[in-house]
Amino acid sequence: MKPFLGEEEALAVAEAVRSGWVAQGPRVAAFEEAFAARVGAEHGVAVSSCTTALHLCLHLLGVGPGDEVVAPSLSFIATANAIRYCGATPVFADVDPVTGNLTGSTVAEVVTPRTKAVLVVHQGGVPADVHAIRIAAGGVPVVEDAACAAGSTVYGRPVGAGALLAAWSFHPRKLLTTGEGGMVTTDDADWAARLRRLREHGMSMSAADRHAAGGAVVESYVEIAFNYRMTDIQAAMGLVQLRKLDGIVEQRRELAARYHEMLAPMGLRAVTDPAHGTTNYQSFWVALPEGAPPLADVLSRLAGSGVSARRGIMAAHLEPAYAGHPHGPLPATEDLARRSLILPLHHELTSADQRRVVGALAQAIELVAS
Repeated sequence: MKPFLGEEEALAVAEAVRSGWVAQGPRVAAFEEAFAARVGAEHGVAVSSCTTALHLCLHLLGVGPGDEVVAPSLSFIATANAIRYCGATPVFADVDPVTGNLTGSTVAEVVTPRTKAVLVVHQGGVPADVHAIRIAAGGVPVVEDAACAAGSTVYGRPVGAGALLAAWSFHPRKLLTTGEGGMVTTDDADWAARLRRLREHGMSMSAADRHAAGGAVVESYVEIAFNYRMTDIQAAMGLVQLRKLDGIVEQRRELAARYHEMLAPMGLRAVTDPAHGTTNYQSFWVALPEGAPPLADVLSRLAGSGVSARRGIMAAHLEPAYAGHPHGPLPATEDLARRSLILPLHHELTSADQRRVVGALAQAIELVAS
């Protein structure tokens, strides 16, 4: 992945610096409004990362010790960690082997009376079937981890539209970046107001509003909270990036279509659109065939050929941090973690580059095995 950055972003950041207002301020507010409108939500609350966005969502719902939160193990470890930050227990549900996402049936299998929330991930930008998952949750709040999903759609609407709470990432590996940063989107005005307090130490009035008010204004601190703010420098970059999002998605889908065409003769299964939506191809992963060499060997061979690939989506329960964490059978999760890898996909990739990647992959599978 390479971030899609240019002179426009550099100028916007420089303008923010020259303005003298570099902390959370008017550019953050403008970015919140523009991003929420883009994903079909009423309110956006910018924060320091998607991890802090997830933590705030669960904290807002009152998740705490003794509670369970259903989530996929097949996700970046931040998904499970946000649950642990609240003192709750992650309950890992298996995923669909084609999409890598939770399904209504896998969620229904693990929901219990102690389930306080379901944390569904739109993994790698592939939209999860949130409608089916909400039904399976049986009234339990569903939080969407949309870290990778800006520009993806589900049932003809942007991912995030109609979400109770959705958390977003603007890390450089995402299509839209602010360097670091995140966002919570929701349609609930009261929740949005409380989220804004929670991200800024629980202050009754933000620093920006206090300065804008003029005169002597004394804020109060209404609850114990956090410092999860985004800066105006980051938001300045985000506003420029947001204008480019549709073009970035269109280009990535064209590159993904070319990969599919090149990989078809090899018989490899690659990530694609589910029946209920479209993916932005934030990650282009491929499942190695049964009998292929170990993933680590294939990755090593690709690196030796000058191709920067990486393992596919990780499984939290297989990491040392979650050693011994109880869980039920997760066959699809473990299979995808064992034999999927992510191929390069970015705006500078040419058709010749893609042919080189696919050729190196074919060679890696064949030569490491011999």
